[in-house]
Amino acid sequence: MKKITRLLFLAGALMFTAFSMAQTVVTGTVMDAEMAAPLPGANIVEKGTTNGVSSNFDGEFSIITQSTEGEIVISYVGYTKVVVKFSGSTSLGNITLTPDNTLEEVVIIGSGIIDLAEDRKTPVAVSTITANQIREKAGNSDLPEVLKQTPSVQSVQAGGFGDGQMFLRGFDQTNTAFLLNGQPINGMEDGRMYWSNWSGVLDVANAVQVQRGLGASKLAISSVGGTVNIVTKTIDRREGGFVQQMVGNDNYIKSTAYYSTGVNDKGWSLGVLFGHWQGDGYVDYTQGQGQTYYISVGYQPNDNHALNFMLTGAPQWHAAAGSGDIQDFLDNGRRYNSWNFTGVDSDNNLHGGVYPGGRNIYHKPVANLSWDWTINDKSELSTVLYGSMGRGSFAQARTSGDEVTYARGSNNNHNWYGLVTNFNNQLTENLNFNVGADVRLYNGIHFRDVREFLSVDSVSASSGYSGGETYYLTEAGGINPWNVFFNPNTDHLQRFGYDYEEQINYAGIFTQLEYSKDNLSAFFQGALSNQSHVRTEFLNTSTPGQGEEGDKVNNIGYNLKVGAAYTITDMHKVFVNAGYYSRQPFHDNLYKDDRSSNELLQPEAKNEEITGFEAGYQFGGERIQANLNLYHTTWGEVTQTFTNGEEGDDFLSFQTQGIKQVHYGVELEVFTQPLDNLSVNGFLSLGEWQYKDNATQRTFDIDGNQVGDDLDVEIDGFNVGGAAQVTAGINASYEFLPRLSVDGAWNWYNDMYSTGSLEEETIAMPSYDLVDAGLSYKMLVGKDDRNSLQFRVNINNIFDEVYLESVNGNTAASSNPEDNYKGVNTSNTGRFGYGRTWNTSIRFNF
Repeated sequence: MKKITRLLFLAGALMFTAFSMAQTVVTGTVMDAEMAAPLPGANIVEKGTTNGVSSNFDGEFSIITQSTEGEIVISYVGYTKVVVKFSGSTSLGNITLTPDNTLEEVVIIGSGIIDLAEDRKTPVAVSTITANQIREKAGNSDLPEVLKQTPSVQSVQAGGFGDGQMFLRGFDQTNTAFLLNGQPINGMEDGRMYWSNWSGVLDVANAVQVQRGLGASKLAISSVGGTVNIVTKTIDRREGGFVQQMVGNDNYIKSTAYYSTGVNDKGWSLGVLFGHWQGDGYVDYTQGQGQTYYISVGYQPNDNHALNFMLTGAPQWHAAAGSGDIQDFLDNGRRYNSWNFTGVDSDNNLHGGVYPGGRNIYHKPVANLSWDWTINDKSELSTVLYGSMGRGSFAQARTSGDEVTYARGSNNNHNWYGLVTNFNNQLTENLNFNVGADVRLYNGIHFRDVREFLSVDSVSASSGYSGGETYYLTEAGGINPWNVFFNPNTDHLQRFGYDYEEQINYAGIFTQLEYSKDNLSAFFQGALSNQSHVRTEFLNTSTPGQGEEGDKVNNIGYNLKVGAAYTITDMHKVFVNAGYYSRQPFHDNLYKDDRSSNELLQPEAKNEEITGFEAGYQFGGERIQANLNLYHTTWGEVTQTFTNGEEGDDFLSFQTQGIKQVHYGVELEVFTQPLDNLSVNGFLSLGEWQYKDNATQRTFDIDGNQVGDDLDVEIDGFNVGGAAQVTAGINASYEFLPRLSVDGAWNWYNDMYSTGSLEEETIAMPSYDLVDAGLSYKMLVGKDDRNSLQFRVNINNIFDEVYLESVNGNTAASSNPEDNYKGVNTSNTGRFGYGRTWNTSIRFNF
């Protein structure tokens, strides 16, 4: 009996020892990499199990594992998850999580409106730029410069502040949809983007997502090339802010301050940002200055409702860079600006007695009210009500002989209001349904007036306002964007040249159905919309100031998208997507001459037809991830209008219908992390973009009457110009000391062609490559580890390469080598890219 008791005791002891050994205890502390502060509430899970705990208020955790060795996964909303191996009971010490801004849950308010790739299980071709990357790389550049490290994106800086352009898969900005927190921000009249109006958006951006091709948006938007989703701050989880000072080349100075209260115990929060910038510009005599403001008020009364009001704007003015022949730049240097006047005796001189030939003045406040309603555990409703009031002008110097007499303003004001709402319902475990509406009301107001009087006190004009008799303009609107906004010229008798308005109303519905089960997911998207246009003439009417409405037109448009994805393993996924858009023509392509005539073009511009196919493969390893995408896009039934730039009886406008382009290619994007403190990424884009079939061109005089017969334009096989069809890039970042890192990027652009008349073949441009570099250091200061000083230095085009960034013209290379530059005839209009530029900043986080 004693032996049995002793054996049972020994067996129990062995079992207890074995059980104790199996219950390995792993401890550690989770830290925020940027703020060097604890992260309470982080999730700690034993990989391959449901066994998990959360970190406490000090970021500390202790987990009893089910195995004696394995991996611990540490994650937190908005941060990159970390996987750490363990063997036996151990302390992992501090585990640092870095904000990833992958957009999965970055935005608290309006998340149901913002169509992000991570929100859908069926993928699209996408690249995401994080808040940290934006903060470090933006410097004194526009958004397109920040995006140039993504496949099939090319940035063209274009001379003046805010005048940059972006091409995506060979399509310009009018055919790339830009969204701010889910609301469309391309111009309603022509689809254009003016970055000078959005110079402050990078200061408040949480992240930017580039969705190439069909994208994930459910709206009927102009995403021929793709969609760029700009996601701003809304509600910060905790109190804090920053103060930043930046300086850069050509006397650039920028000061920015931001503060957020965090969320109080009653659910309220407030975030405020204000900034000021000014500089001389890289191109001669392209000075500019402006401000940025941002106010965000959030309210979360309970777990089911969240509201946020945001107001942001960037009032600014900047001088424009004139165009010139390539030979002009070779003779005068790449900073050359042909568009300025010397010897002006005026208090309005900008620099050494030089007055700019053109100056952009604009203020476009944007406000939106967002509401997220969690109806139940299966249903959600998100709604965004928004509005903007653009006020501004392009002030162009007018001369008499060599003397500047006054600055004429070409005003482009607007009132734009809209609503986007989306209802999401999880119908079953495998089926998710969305339905929503998109309404836009737009009033464009266009006229000419006087911005500044220089050597004269008044300007004479004649029009229908005076029955053809002479009248005088004696008031000047000025070039201060704040004054332009609060004191717009509403006096018709102080206008001349042209004076008209347009009303563009848009109403659409959209839906999406997504199926997901096991390794398979599939989706269907559809949208149907009506867009109405009407133009009202004020200048040339029988009664001064009384508008006369022209013909009204309604256009129905729609889009259809389908796709499917299959997860082969955790590391391998494939997908295919297809879509068809019937897109309404832009307002500017509907009327004979949008400055004098209310008559519609005959035949009327047709809906554009866009067909897209894409396929992709995604690889997700621990140290390497890769995306491979193939695409084919056909853009047909396109109408383009342009003028000869003349005025008076010499004015001619040209309308070309039936243009078709075919763009196809392959994109490879690779992300690697060979070491914990080293990342190396790269991309390669190979494209083939050409015009197909022929088109028809018509010419109209200033009265809108057709001149001559229809002209058959033979464009079949011509290369599409404006952007490089082959691009590649490599970028790397290395942290060689704690919080001290260096990074660099190389970009290569090849197979480029000019833009110009469709009547002649585009010409080949020389390839070029650029190298950029940066250095970052973060120093912890004060008693609170959250306080820090961040230092950043950027050097762009570090080797000061001279390169042709854009060419407009079709003149072939000359047989005389002296008349060519790298194979391009120097009589063509062109622009050289910027030389070496730099900026450095210091930022205090608190």
